[in-house]
Amino acid sequence: MTAAPARLPRVRASALVGRGWLNTGGRTLTLEDFRGRVTILDFWTFCCINCLHVLDELRDLEQRFGDVLTIVGVHSPKFVHEADPDALAAAVERYEVHHPVLDDPDLVTWQAYTARAWPTLVVIDPEGYVVAQLAGEGHAASIEALVAELVAEHRAKGTLREGDGPYVPPTPQPSTLRFPAKAVALPGGNLLVADAGHHSLAELAPDAETLVRQIGSGERGLVDGGPDDARFAEPNGLCLVPDELRTWLGYDVVVADTANHVLRGVRLDDGTVTTVAGTGDQLMVGAPDNLVGELAGEPLVPGAKVPPLMVKLSSPWDVAWVPEVAAFVVAMAGNHTLWAFDGKEGSIEHLAGTMNEGLQDGPLLDAWFAQPSGLAAVPGKLWVADAETSALRWVDPVARAAHTAVGQGLFDFGHRDGAADRALFQHPLGVAALPDGSVLVADTYDGALRRYVPDDAAPGGGEVTTLVTGLAEPSGVVVREGTGGGDVEVLVVESAAHRITRVALPADLRALGSTVDDGAHRTRRPVTDLAPGALSLRVPFTPAPGQKLDDRFGPSTQLSVSATPASLLVGGAGTGTDLDRGLTLAAPAPGETLEGVLHVSARAASCDAFGPDGEPVEFPACHLAQQDWGVPVRITADGAAELVLPLLG
Repeated sequence: MTAAPARLPRVRASALVGRGWLNTGGRTLTLEDFRGRVTILDFWTFCCINCLHVLDELRDLEQRFGDVLTIVGVHSPKFVHEADPDALAAAVERYEVHHPVLDDPDLVTWQAYTARAWPTLVVIDPEGYVVAQLAGEGHAASIEALVAELVAEHRAKGTLREGDGPYVPPTPQPSTLRFPAKAVALPGGNLLVADAGHHSLAELAPDAETLVRQIGSGERGLVDGGPDDARFAEPNGLCLVPDELRTWLGYDVVVADTANHVLRGVRLDDGTVTTVAGTGDQLMVGAPDNLVGELAGEPLVPGAKVPPLMVKLSSPWDVAWVPEVAAFVVAMAGNHTLWAFDGKEGSIEHLAGTMNEGLQDGPLLDAWFAQPSGLAAVPGKLWVADAETSALRWVDPVARAAHTAVGQGLFDFGHRDGAADRALFQHPLGVAALPDGSVLVADTYDGALRRYVPDDAAPGGGEVTTLVTGLAEPSGVVVREGTGGGDVEVLVVESAAHRITRVALPADLRALGSTVDDGAHRTRRPVTDLAPGALSLRVPFTPAPGQKLDDRFGPSTQLSVSATPASLLVGGAGTGTDLDRGLTLAAPAPGETLEGVLHVSARAASCDAFGPDGEPVEFPACHLAQQDWGVPVRITADGAAELVLPLLG
């Protein structure tokens, strides 16, 4: 039988230190409160799509082992806005986090447990010792096997305490909308809102307040059917079907049903909901089972069209109809890509992005995106709100190329107006086009509605201004004609305020907006000091109990390494199959400091070898663990010559 993962040396778990606790009924918890139970620390930040995936992976564990397992979220923010305690409390409610959460804005507990990536999971046994550390997503099966082994071991030793955990749910506050995500104007003047917190769609009257009807039962799930029976899971983007296709397709709106990893079609006359793309399971990068049915076992090839119900998707966040592609383009936030869904032809294809997270322009299949979350199509151009790079991007659908209008990269953000090459956003989720060719941006974490005016005479130029501040996490924008005088009415989805806010703009937009400069920010995580020259990089991965490395479909592991700036890495960059690699780091010039980010991406495939009864599994399930690290490093003479990034170890 396969051995359990190699246990870490018996090291006592560090104290849990932070600003305060959520979901505990006001209690301050310590490790002693978890003694006798298996404890999992989940280091997360609410902007991170991988962290949201892990929250979903942990739900089943919480239900299965609820009497012996405590999960503790340790919120370690990336963005300035995420350090706001009110924003964190809203996120805990929005994402239905049903366990205690430690607010760790200064990364004290993060550093104590040497976390280097979002998400990171740390498993602590009932006696208070750390037994495993895991980075990334896709570990559900491994954690389940490890928890089951720990429960059996400590039940036999008499060190297991069974019963209720310390979770105390907050008191829900009723409202018409709950964390609405995006909205679309319907032909008759009503609005259709993705009511993410209620797991449904809400149709509102033209006043954007009066509820006309709800589509969906309000229960989280994936169920097709009529408006009272259908279920969604955190729906986000909405797109009207072009008039000429509605009869053919049999539905009027395409919905990005984010946490279900599917697209839904909604028929407005009777509220019928149908799944039109996706399987309900999450696509995992490089996994051998991303295609199902007749295509099971076949590789998923970028640019190749496949039947839409035979492919897994990953957190679709928005949808836009793009005539030049003759398809609905989908912002696939979960793997940093854009896809094209053709309902008439019955196909879907991976259109843009390498599935690497970052900001890189160029041919669509070579470009890098980072949680694309908002789309707006105009003739010859598709605007993209690229959330994790705090960027406004655009795609030329004819030349099939990606460009950046505003944005610096994964770790640079702020609220700064002015020239586009200096302007900064903070995790924008929504975008909409104005009639004059300018673009509105829902600058979510800055709480602002911003405007970008391109400079057609100077590609790459343009100007950014601020129209409205003080908004509560604006995540979507709808532009429609005003009531008179040619004015434009803008409706902003204020997600954290649970409402739609009206903003009237004058017909003459030329002098619109003010200039704000609240400064620039850069994500600051603890810097790792490394020595110049030879560096040993190790990514430990040990399959969980009852599992083994899976090489049925090719090499079971893959490691990719690069650096920013590229000159930081003299040797060892590229992709290979060994999780241990020798790198060569540049040496700083005398009297100078050399800093940068080491980008490491690893994945490992495992499969079930033995069942709970110890018998070999005839048809083993496969599991794929994956993680991307961006490790801030400083090259110094007394730095370390080894860097260890546990994937599972």
